[in-house]
Amino acid sequence: MRIQAVLFGLGIMLLASSAAAQEIAQAFVGAHIIPIDGEEIDNGVLVVQHGKIKAVGPAGSIPLASDVQVHDVAGKLIMPGLICTHNHIGGMGGADSSAPIQPDVRIYDSLNIHDSGFKRALAGGLTAMNIMPGSGHLLSGQTVYVKLRKADTIEDMFILDTKGQPMGGMKMANGTNSRRDAPFPGTRAKSAFLVREQYVKALAYREKIERASGDAKKMPERDIGLEALLEVMDGKRIVHHHTHRADDILTVIRLSKEFGFRVVLHHISEGWKVAEEIAKAGVPCSVIMIDSPGGKLEASYLAFETGAVLEKAGVKMAYHTDDWITDSRLFFRSAALGARAGLSRAGALRSLTLSGAEMLDLGDRIGSLEAGKDADFIIMSGDPLSVYGKVLQTWIEGQKVFDRGDSKDRLYAVGGYGAGDEQEPYFCCFDQEGENN
Repeated sequence: MRIQAVLFGLGIMLLASSAAAQEIAQAFVGAHIIPIDGEEIDNGVLVVQHGKIKAVGPAGSIPLASDVQVHDVAGKLIMPGLICTHNHIGGMGGADSSAPIQPDVRIYDSLNIHDSGFKRALAGGLTAMNIMPGSGHLLSGQTVYVKLRKADTIEDMFILDTKGQPMGGMKMANGTNSRRDAPFPGTRAKSAFLVREQYVKALAYREKIERASGDAKKMPERDIGLEALLEVMDGKRIVHHHTHRADDILTVIRLSKEFGFRVVLHHISEGWKVAEEIAKAGVPCSVIMIDSPGGKLEASYLAFETGAVLEKAGVKMAYHTDDWITDSRLFFRSAALGARAGLSRAGALRSLTLSGAEMLDLGDRIGSLEAGKDADFIIMSGDPLSVYGKVLQTWIEGQKVFDRGDSKDRLYAVGGYGAGDEQEPYFCCFDQEGENN
């Protein structure tokens, strides 16, 4: 009992120490600061406290209290934490093979926070992401927006709305992925029909609820899938739509207009072909950047210039990792390749931060270094669009969650034995030597 009391006391002390650290203002001085929503600052100061940014500006412009904790980061670079709008870290088990449209599936019911992908993402400078089900369905389920905080449960990572509910979107897809044997569609036209049919059912469900006027006896049997689709049509839940070919992109825009849902177009390999149409629709795009051949035929016209073409057309664009398709540790590379193909420097840096935040309805909370926003930022050794720029530290809400100087964290930054094998696999029919049991 005495040992338990001592351990309990130590636990309380550690919690108190952590809380005290949050109370003390921390100032990061001397770094080159890229606030994203504003001019770059050569010799800047970033002050954080209570998990929020208190101030950011040039050296000498911000008075520091005598008790502030000062971090000398001269020669380094500070910018907002990166935001991935399309990620599959943690295990992406969503809808199953029973139906092509399953809006009642929630991705967070299948996520494993001990997955090494979260640690790799922190090593790459990611602080927030949209975790999605896969794209083998017309609608594979509800996504979830998370912060990569130190966590014991997936709930610890949730980004909550003003009502305290976990935020997320809805994953949809078209093109070749969802074209399979029945009950899945065999053609693109049948795919669009099945989507229309389900949204019409959701509208009919709403009408029944409205006609019931609160009378429990007249209410239709509850359908959580149709409830989720109504959230989509009410604008509470954004559709994140996998689509590649130009004609598929236009089909998505057509459906979004028909049923009034907000949408972010994802991947858009042929987006450069219909950039003006995308701009006219006012639809943002989350672009994938792959520099190696292979993959599906509908992505064969993927172009490095897509980001630049969209920027010129006035389309809001961001990049995403689609991790494991591209590794979260190499997220900067997408923007660098886009800049090499004509995307502006400001657009490239925004595509990894603020633009993605805005696509998740989080632009007022994260994505740029501004007073009042969450203290999510990274410290780098050099320019983010250079191969020599490395993420040294990642901070979320004023807490350091990755440090390349720590050997355990460095392992996830550079790879090697143990970086992806934190859990021993279990095989039901084979022993560890691979012999049949």
